[in-house]
Amino acid sequence: MTTEERIHQLREEINQHNYAYYHQDQPTVSDFEFDLLLKDLQRLEAEHPEFYDANSPSQRVGGMVTKNFATVPHEYRMYSLDNSYSIEDMEEWEKRIEKLLGEQVQFVCELKYDGASISILYENGELTQAVTRGDGVQGDEITNNIRTIKTIPLKLEGDYPAKFYMRGEITIPIQTFQQINAERKENGQELYANPRNFASGSLKLQDNTEVAKRGLQCFPYYFIGNQLPYTTQWEMLQSAHKLGFKVPDSSKLCNSLEEVLAFIAEWDVKRKDLPYETDGIVIKVNDFRQQEELGYTSKSPRWAIAYKFKAEAAETELLSIDYQVGRTGAITPVANLAAVSLAGTVVRRASVHNEDFIRKMDIRLGDMVYVEKGGEIIPKIVGVNLDVRQPDAQEIQFMQHCPACGSALVRKEGEAQHYCPNEKGCSPQIIGRLEHFVSRKAMDIESIGSETALLLHEAGLVNDVTDFYALKKEAILPLDRMAEKSAQNIIDSVEESKKQPFEKVLYAIGIRHVGETVSKKLVKHFQTIDRIMAATMEELISVDDIGEKIALSIKDYFRQEEHQAFIQRLRDYGLNFEMGEADKPTSTHLEGKTFLFTGSLTKFTRAEAQKMVEQNGGKNVSSISKNLNYLIAGEKAGSKLKKAEEIGTVVVLTEDEFLTMLTN
Repeated sequence: MTTEERIHQLREEINQHNYAYYHQDQPTVSDFEFDLLLKDLQRLEAEHPEFYDANSPSQRVGGMVTKNFATVPHEYRMYSLDNSYSIEDMEEWEKRIEKLLGEQVQFVCELKYDGASISILYENGELTQAVTRGDGVQGDEITNNIRTIKTIPLKLEGDYPAKFYMRGEITIPIQTFQQINAERKENGQELYANPRNFASGSLKLQDNTEVAKRGLQCFPYYFIGNQLPYTTQWEMLQSAHKLGFKVPDSSKLCNSLEEVLAFIAEWDVKRKDLPYETDGIVIKVNDFRQQEELGYTSKSPRWAIAYKFKAEAAETELLSIDYQVGRTGAITPVANLAAVSLAGTVVRRASVHNEDFIRKMDIRLGDMVYVEKGGEIIPKIVGVNLDVRQPDAQEIQFMQHCPACGSALVRKEGEAQHYCPNEKGCSPQIIGRLEHFVSRKAMDIESIGSETALLLHEAGLVNDVTDFYALKKEAILPLDRMAEKSAQNIIDSVEESKKQPFEKVLYAIGIRHVGETVSKKLVKHFQTIDRIMAATMEELISVDDIGEKIALSIKDYFRQEEHQAFIQRLRDYGLNFEMGEADKPTSTHLEGKTFLFTGSLTKFTRAEAQKMVEQNGGKNVSSISKNLNYLIAGEKAGSKLKKAEEIGTVVVLTEDEFLTMLTN
């Protein structure tokens, strides 16, 4: 046997032992025997680097240091899930999707493990890249760290797709987490707050030898790619197990909402005995064709929802109320509480939203209040223990002047929020706008984080976001902790940001109520800043997802001369205020026409079809109505085809007829 053959034999043998131990809980050799095999492999690989393989089981033990994690865009966006907290929410969700589909639905229920989401690319059966969820559009590449997690296969078994992304949850067994915290306590170190934070933090450790020691595990929950050979979520889960992933056996295929609710009730009790933290159940439409029909909102898939178990609550004293000023001038009251342990963390502050919320809850200073973590993340006051209220408990008088600049607060009719109108002179607003502008989702100025933005502002160098583009290295160098290289990086990053597309620039400007999704819709519809600025209320409201509130905010913003001058200054510095040529329609062939795709498409994916519509000036819609011009019906087209035929004015096309339409 040659050295190369021996290396391959050892890798295969070790992989089989790993699979038996971590996936089947059936060790096939002793720890001592396993260590001997691994050391033999490591020795041979060290002696023969020409046979290096990034996915060798020897990589599981670490040995690589990553100082900077590259930011990588997701080929397929990682969406978040809508949350449900009641049976009524679940019933409404089921009615909504069955109305959209017009047919019965099967569901798959899976435990929602409390950890960190990951996207792992497999090509030709081998792990080639791993990226954190990040903001869903892009994340950090942590491939070297992920290779150390033993429940993640480095090479797949069986019949695998040529290329796909495995989406999964990285978590840690409760017992392992408790052992690690016990050791830290004994050594006088700070304890980790909870398994979720521990898992998330572990993925970004620079030394992957340390990651290998942490006992992390991964549970897959979805495969995504082009034309994968699965028709249902249930089939995909069964296949994942055969490919070598660790798939929990707790999932269930349900034929009705009643079965789903029974599953939820069962696991609300049984979860307390699980070796992992779980905070709910994820319910998915089983059929991938139906998933595609339902599609996505701007943030979440319509075909999945997370039922969250009742949050842990605690009772504590309300000590005082602080008032925070946001970048748009919005005033947010925050309750200061007597410290209380809640869901693995110590809580001292909680949201009380606005004046109306305080009045409705009748919250008073000195009250004993009930605190929950909304979605297990953000603490909030959910009630008051009136039985122990003291006679001297003081009613809360909502602040009338800005806590930062003293300006009289304003509250517009129909809005719950109070605002500070002093846009130019209120420090928290100025700093908030600076931080927002340089953030990843906005201009993504890499070398200027929150601390640097504050440093530049306090030094008097940046009071307005346009000042970033006037910065000189000579002015930055004297600042605290600023070296030649870091100063140059700031200048270079600011210059690089001028390449950001119009939609990011529009979001970065920070118009009230104009978030990331609305910015994209505005850019796609109007294409230039001049058209947005000149748009009437009716034209703004005609854009998808833009109602009167958002339209009014846009009109109010651009009506002000100082904002018009602000936009001009950014233009003069070279920022993009027009849609890029690559994003503009290549023709007006379908202009003024609306399209909807239904059924199983074989000539193209739904995303490809919708892109073709947009490239030719058409508009995609999500439901059947009298305003729909064309329905393209693939195989097994159901209720949408029937409804279109009932309307009578909708033209039904095959996929081939649609393609012909594009060329004629």
